Amino acid sequence: MTDIHPLSRIRPILADIDLVDAIAAGFEAFSNGLVEVPPVGELLFPDRNGEMHIKYGAIRGDDVFVVKVATGFFGNPERGLPPFGGCMLVLSQETGMVVAVLLEEGELTNHRTAAAGAVAARCLAPPEVEAIGICGTGFQARLQADYLKRVTPCRNLVVWGRDPAKAEAAAIDIADLGFTTDVAKTPAALAARANLIVTTTAAHRPILHAADIRPGTHITAMGSDTPDKCELDPALLGRADRVVADSLAQCRERGEISHALTAGVLTDDAIVELGEVVADPVRGRPSDDAVTVADLTGVAVQDIVIAKAVVERLADMPD
Repeated sequence: MTDIHPLSRIRPILADIDLVDAIAAGFEAFSNGLVEVPPVGELLFPDRNGEMHIKYGAIRGDDVFVVKVATGFFGNPERGLPPFGGCMLVLSQETGMVVAVLLEEGELTNHRTAAAGAVAARCLAPPEVEAIGICGTGFQARLQADYLKRVTPCRNLVVWGRDPAKAEAAAIDIADLGFTTDVAKTPAALAARANLIVTTTAAHRPILHAADIRPGTHITAMGSDTPDKCELDPALLGRADRVVADSLAQCRERGEISHALTAGVLTDDAIVELGEVVADPVRGRPSDDAVTVADLTGVAVQDIVIAKAVVERLADMPD
């Protein structure tokens, strides 16, 4: 029998799951070659400002595998609808039968993305974070701040967004999480104050440039999950002392690394995977004043990990 779980049943249990450690272990298994992850399936709807991704995979020897369909239709808020949607199918590796359907409406995707940002910060952030900078004003910007609380004691945070009103609103919401917040007028002004930066936008042209970044800064870029999106100037990756991919194979096709490789300012041998850094921290930040970049395009192993954790937690709950 297939269990079908709506978002109303999924959302309350997320606080009970140690997602940062679980996602870190998933990245390590992925980089050790223990996870099958086929290429991303994708449909783009540029005339409707929408996109759909299919990500799926299996951890070898596991009981289940996961298929996720995720959508982002960014004009939806004007219709009174959330911008993200989707579901995850959890299937048996033994029989192929559907074990569970998680009608997560993009919630699990958002949380596993934020947890990956926390993993990257734990591995690569400078020893002393003076201020966190977040480029973007949506739900993921808020969630990144919440998850970063788990891996850094820094509570000073600067927000930038194209729409000043949305940036002010995000700063107020993030302040409610226990941060002292401010709004920067430009990405460069944000970078002048923050040495741990997270970009969460859907930009198609760079918003951060090499000249903006101070020595000792770490940047986690997670907005560029399609080939045409770009948040970082390729020269910034060329200048960086360490460039980290969630999946090298995937980042060759999409994300900041793909643009830097195309521009000829970065080569494969200069990139390490996040799972390798989790396994061996020496492969992370080379020095206190190094500039590091993590390119997070979203890997199916994250969906496997969070789906399994949710299904196991739900199994322990009364109907």
